[in-house]
Amino acid sequence: MKNVLIIGATGSIGNAVRQMFLRETDAQLTLFSRRANRLKLDNSREKSISGSVTNDTELALAVKNQDFIFVALSGDMKTFAKHIVKVMDQENVQRLVFITTMGIYQEIPSWLGNSPEPYSNSILRPFREAADLIEQSDLNYTIIRPGWYTNGPVNYEITQKGEPFGGHDVSRNSIADYVVKLSENTTLDNRSSVGINEN
Repeated sequence: MKNVLIIGATGSIGNAVRQMFLRETDAQLTLFSRRANRLKLDNSREKSISGSVTNDTELALAVKNQDFIFVALSGDMKTFAKHIVKVMDQENVQRLVFITTMGIYQEIPSWLGNSPEPYSNSILRPFREAADLIEQSDLNYTIIRPGWYTNGPVNYEITQKGEPFGGHDVSRNSIADYVVKLSENTTLDNRSSVGINEN
């Protein structure tokens, strides 16, 4: 039985991942968010911690004794990544799965759309800088680069860093399915950055 921390548990991806873990595994979940106190919990398997990712004391309380950490946030991604890497190192927790976005390596093929230089693009830059920090860490990470979110069924393909991105959209349920697979298969896509899109 794994201890799983979901950072950003009240967002749409965090919630999809939470529900998939509850349905498909026996993992014990810790739900971390600024508004985690609003969540209705399965008290036999879940606990919530309200806090900020940029508060190292609050974050350490959530990270301590976890086996697997999943992060789906929006905002100041570079700062968030910096605090998460620091606190995970401090608490000696290794396994991190972190959501960014497609396009941070200019991997979008011409048939799919534009692929701007990430460091000079205001949308992509925070995600690329967060990915850079994580890739430079000693953590066992998987960076996930999803397409645009839909509410469709589980149906997806994975592309590796350096490969062209495969499609425009991906369902939240597909991302959640892949995250659960990462938690169960300890050798799947370790220290990798992967694209995920509808198959």
